[in-house]
Amino acid sequence: MARIDLPLSELTLGQKLDLMEALWEDLTRHAEALESPHWHEEILKEREQAVAAGKASLSGWEEAKSRIRRKLSCE
Repeated sequence: MARIDLPLSELTLGQKLDLMEALWEDLTRHAEALESPHWHEEILKEREQAVAAGKASLSGWEEAKSRIRRKLSCE
């Protein structure tokens, strides 16, 4: 397959985030074909322990995206 070159420097931040979201959505349609590296499991266990200990909290994906967008728009 040929490499696709996108004019990333010409895209707005919002367009870049939309592109990343579209790519992720497409990749997750075939999640069984994706193999995570071993260190991912270690990180997930650490994060689960932090949540269980009350040192971290969880948020939904929509809330997380909104928070990221708000943070980036302030910079």
